[in-house]
Amino acid sequence: MADSSFDVVSKLDKQEVDNALNQTIKEVQQRYDFKGTDATIEWSGEGIVVSASSDDRVLAVVDVFQSKLIRRQVSIKVLDFDEPKPASKGSRLDIALKDGLSSDDAKKVAKIVRDEGPKGVKTQITGDEVRVSSKSRDDLQSVISLLKGKDLEFPVQFVNYR
Repeated sequence: MADSSFDVVSKLDKQEVDNALNQTIKEVQQRYDFKGTDATIEWSGEGIVVSASSDDRVLAVVDVFQSKLIRRQVSIKVLDFDEPKPASKGSRLDIALKDGLSSDDAKKVAKIVRDEGPKGVKTQITGDEVRVSSKSRDDLQSVISLLKGKDLEFPVQFVNYR
């Protein structure tokens, strides 16, 4: 019998992020507590820039954006941001979006599967994904449960299950 396998990936659905961003823009323009704060959120290349008159207003916009992402089933683990920085008119926050597994993250996933997974499960890192294979489909299901139960600092999806 041939080996069964699946791939562990960390993909970002940019269309859903864009939809959440557009919903955030509309809500920020309509909410009373954002009036007069010059609060904006917009794309800046591959990242997102949030600006407002104060740090707490910037963080409030980020909170609205995170809630919109959650409603669209996009993990907020894809957001990578620090503290707001002073800007010419108030505060500014740059948000980078994580897309794909880095080599270190792929190694972490492979190590978890090797150390805590069932015997006979093999992992192979190819680019920004980890292929997990085994003769037993039950073993693969237990690996998926194991990875879902771990609190990783990046989102994972399971694709190409065959």
